[in-house]
Amino acid sequence: MKRSRKWLAAMGFLFILLLAGCSKEAEGPEDKAEDHKVIGVSMANFSDQYVTYMLDAMKEEEKKHSSVEFIYTDAQDDSSTQMSQIENFISQDVDTIIFSPVDTVAAEGMLDTINGAGIPSIVLLKTFDGVEKATAYVGSESIQAGIIQMEEAAKMLGGKGNVAILMGPLGHEAQVKRTEGNKQVIDKNPKMKVVLEDAADYDREKGMTLMENWLQTNKKIDAVIANNDEMAIGAIMAIEAAGKLDDILVAGIDATPPALEYVQEGKMELTVFQDAIGQGKSAIQTAVKTANGEKVEKNVLIPFELVTKENAAKYAEKWK
Repeated sequence: MKRSRKWLAAMGFLFILLLAGCSKEAEGPEDKAEDHKVIGVSMANFSDQYVTYMLDAMKEEEKKHSSVEFIYTDAQDDSSTQMSQIENFISQDVDTIIFSPVDTVAAEGMLDTINGAGIPSIVLLKTFDGVEKATAYVGSESIQAGIIQMEEAAKMLGGKGNVAILMGPLGHEAQVKRTEGNKQVIDKNPKMKVVLEDAADYDREKGMTLMENWLQTNKKIDAVIANNDEMAIGAIMAIEAAGKLDDILVAGIDATPPALEYVQEGKMELTVFQDAIGQGKSAIQTAVKTANGEKVEKNVLIPFELVTKENAAKYAEKWK
C-alpha cells in the first residue's frame, strides 16, 4: 500500500510538471506576440523625388526598432488605392498607421476610418481640415514655404514684376497652401502680378514642357515660382534652352540635392529647405511610441528654411 501511494504521488508530481511545461509553452509565443509591433505606412507616391528621400530616412530610422515590423505601400497618387491600403492595415490589426494623404479632401474620411478601428494615426507631410483628429501630425506648414519663397523672390525682384506659378497636382495640400502663401506676398506688392499659372504635377519633364509652352506665348515673365524643385529644374532647362536664363528668376521648394547644385551654379536663385530626413525620422519615432502606448506630441513641426547661393553648400552637407 505504501509503495502504491508513493507511486501515485510520483505520478501526480509528474503530471503537475507536465501541466506547468505546457502552460509555459503556450505563454511563450503569446508573450513574444505582445512584444512584436506592426506599423503600416501608406505614402502618396513613391516616385515623388522628395518622398524618396523621406522613405530613405524612414527605413534608416526603423533599423533602430528591431521589435517593430514596417509595411510600406505606394498609393500611386490614387485616393481609392490609399483607402484600400488603409483598410488592409486595419484588417491586419496593425498597431499604428502612418499615412501621407494623396488628396486632402478624401483624407478626413480615411482618418475617420482609422480612428473608428481604434488604431493610432500619424498624418505625415500634408495637413487638411480635420487633421486634428489624428493622434499626431508630423511635417511642416506648407503655407510658410510659399511665403518664405515669395518674400525672397520679391526682394530679389525689387518688389515688381510678372510672376508665373508652377503648381503641383491641383487639390494637393502642398499645391494649395504653397500657392496661397505665394499669392499672399504678391498681394502685398502692388507692382507684382501673376500672369500665368498651371499644374505640372511636381514633375521635371512636365515642368519643362509647360515652361516651353509659356515661353511661346511671348508674355513677359520675370519670375517662375514653383511649388517644388523638380518643376523648377524643368523650367530652368526650358529657359536655358531658350537663352533666357539671365532674364528670368526661378525659385523652388524642398532644397533637394539636384536643386542645390542648380542654386550653387546660379541657375536657380533660391529654394526652401524642407527637411525630408527630419520628417521621415520623426514619423517613425512618433509611430513607434504610439504603437507602444506612449504619449506623443500632437504636432511635430519641422520648420522650413530659406536657401540661396550664399548658404546652399551648408544644406548640401545635410544630405551627405
